[in-house]
Amino acid sequence: MKVLVLAAGLGKRMKSKYPKVVHKILGKPMINWVVDLGKKFGEVGVVVGHKAEIVQSYLPEDVKTYLQQPQLGTGHAVMCAKEFISSTEDVLILYGDVPLLKAETIERLQHVHVESKADVTVLTFIANDPTGYGRIVRKGGKVKIVEHKDATEEERKINEVNSGIYIFSGKFLLENIMKLTNNNAQGEYYLTDLVEMAGKVETLLLDDSIQVSGVNDRTQLAQLEFVARERILREMMLSGVTIVDPSSIFIGPDVVVGMDTIINPFTIIEGKTTIGEDCEIGPYTRIVDSKIGNEVKILRSEVERTTIYDKVSVGPFARLREGTVLKEKVKIGNFVETKKSVIGKNSKAQHLTYLGDATVGEDVNIGAGTITCNYDGYKKYPTYIGDGAFIGSNSSLVAPVKIGRGAITGAGSVITEDVPDDALALGRARQVVKENWAKNKREALKDANNKE
Repeated sequence: MKVLVLAAGLGKRMKSKYPKVVHKILGKPMINWVVDLGKKFGEVGVVVGHKAEIVQSYLPEDVKTYLQQPQLGTGHAVMCAKEFISSTEDVLILYGDVPLLKAETIERLQHVHVESKADVTVLTFIANDPTGYGRIVRKGGKVKIVEHKDATEEERKINEVNSGIYIFSGKFLLENIMKLTNNNAQGEYYLTDLVEMAGKVETLLLDDSIQVSGVNDRTQLAQLEFVARERILREMMLSGVTIVDPSSIFIGPDVVVGMDTIINPFTIIEGKTTIGEDCEIGPYTRIVDSKIGNEVKILRSEVERTTIYDKVSVGPFARLREGTVLKEKVKIGNFVETKKSVIGKNSKAQHLTYLGDATVGEDVNIGAGTITCNYDGYKKYPTYIGDGAFIGSNSSLVAPVKIGRGAITGAGSVITEDVPDDALALGRARQVVKENWAKNKREALKDANNKE
């Protein structure tokens, strides 16, 4: 089956300079919710129109796009993608602003379509208020869809309505799509008119209308995000994840969390993040596009595009930036920032440290206040710290520089040259002590104040 996503609309009610379909639900653009769903069933094509280049920038490279310009209705959108249609494959029609449709619903729709050998199968639902929806009109064994503006008073009383989701026989669609006319109240080409042309029409009544709810404004966007969030959290809890206070936790649709992991309040997990078993995440933590092993603890921290191995502890108030890799049993403590750095097994950076473009070996202790000076204003340079090294507090490692295995840097040192294995490096001014200087200074100030 082929999947054609219609995503050309303007979305005026969003009051935005961006196309409606790129607005996000739980950190993921609506169009990507729909495309990812479609990919489970076959090749995906997308009809774009308003600010097409922006929509295209969000799509995977293997998704074909077709330009609809101007936008003259759903039928016209399919006409613009005629070359995508194959006479030997069914075509599923989806919409870029309807992100919560479930795969099992499409499976049921596909089963009805295949078993009945229909020209078109329509997904329908019962609307409490059918105003604005196309009505499902059944007469003489035939089914047709009448748009609200074209419906008679009697037809408007019907509350079974069209969701806009269809499966067409590719052969039927190719033979009839160019026969559509725009002789209607809107002056548009309705895809619904194909239903009346079809020799055999089947329907599937959906009992969960939220799946086919679209987004027209930001209030509806927020409503669907609430539903999506509840759905994801429920599925995770049923799979063995503890969610403490679901009302304060946001987890994206592509996140995978292992059994017996605990997610504490005020935590956000986004993108293609995977978290292993027996972890404790949060509170007050944000994780994006990261891979986290088993038995990891992350407290009050930011983690982005990072790989964390088993039994690592992070935080509080740590920031792990893109390209960070923490090997087994690493400890990253409060107010530590890392970027494009690999920290070896059992190493520690517990306080007030910046590690950028660094490779740190195993069993290394990074003292409080240490920084890698990796940028000279023009280029970034690497720092290498060997296994078992001890970096004294307030050390500044001026890259490019290499600290050998088992080496020590004295507290407060500025290290500008490589340090051999097992050496002690000191890079600070010699201490000068002036006896009674402070006492004499205080007495002089006191005498001066008394004279005034």
